[in-house]
Amino acid sequence: MAVMSARKPETETAHRAGFACFVGRPNAGKSTLTNALVGQKVAITSNRPQTTRHTVRGIVHRPEAQLILVDTPGLHKPRTLLGERLNDVVRTTWAEVDVIGFCLPANEKLGPGDRFIAKELAEIKKTPKVAIVTKTDLVDSKTLAEQLIAIDQLGRELGMEWQEIVPVSAVGDTQVQLVADLLIPLLPESPPLYPEGDLTDEPEQVMVAELIREAALEGVRDELPHSIAVVVEEMIPRENRPADKPLLDIHANVYIERPSQKGIIIGPKGQRLKEVGTKSRKHIEALLGTPVFLDLHVKVAKDWQRDPKQLRKLGF
Repeated sequence: MAVMSARKPETETAHRAGFACFVGRPNAGKSTLTNALVGQKVAITSNRPQTTRHTVRGIVHRPEAQLILVDTPGLHKPRTLLGERLNDVVRTTWAEVDVIGFCLPANEKLGPGDRFIAKELAEIKKTPKVAIVTKTDLVDSKTLAEQLIAIDQLGRELGMEWQEIVPVSAVGDTQVQLVADLLIPLLPESPPLYPEGDLTDEPEQVMVAELIREAALEGVRDELPHSIAVVVEEMIPRENRPADKPLLDIHANVYIERPSQKGIIIGPKGQRLKEVGTKSRKHIEALLGTPVFLDLHVKVAKDWQRDPKQLRKLGF
């Protein structure tokens, strides 16, 4: 008679949970990839560099694992106090996560910015690194092959081993799930760290502010992006509403650095600010699952990026 083995069958693998972070120069597709993996908008995306300022965590739930994505600002050569603080956030995060995904766009040759980040990554010895080639929908197979070889070469030059090099298109939803498949085995064995159904651990107020800032960034001229900060002053349910028709009042301030920028944000006859309100309200209602009344005001906080006191007030 066969003796029953007390060991678990091979198919039952232990549950894994841990943190992965996407790095790369600004506009390398990090936020778009985070949103595609989570299946919902948790990180703001914009074709302007440096749009992510908060460490947004998106949570990917699978039966066998929980992958928590930490989205850091793009590492860059800082020119302001804000820039220096953002870089510190990045380096601290890298040291604390279980795996790093380095995002490199397929449609741009490796440049000094990529090398700068790769050098910094090579210094972090213990954390496994996966190279993720983004925006593959924008190139042909020959260009993609050349980029894959260049990335492999870059790792060798710096004495750094990529655990994987994976091409992906978050927009075309090509190989997005494969990224999760490759990151999960690099996480430690652990029970889930967040309740099922949670998609992010960002406070709602911070996410609402980010959605307003994303809408405000769209279509503005180049001098503005870094100068915009949004603070949600309060979010309160409107009193005396019937239970089946709730309304949430949100009062928020959009801060810029110079009075001359006010007109750009508000637009002729307040048209632009109205569009910002309409656009962000849609996303906020989808996020919170409730109708919203959004009250927006534009204020000047002179040179806030260089002033430690103002930076604190604006949440940096």
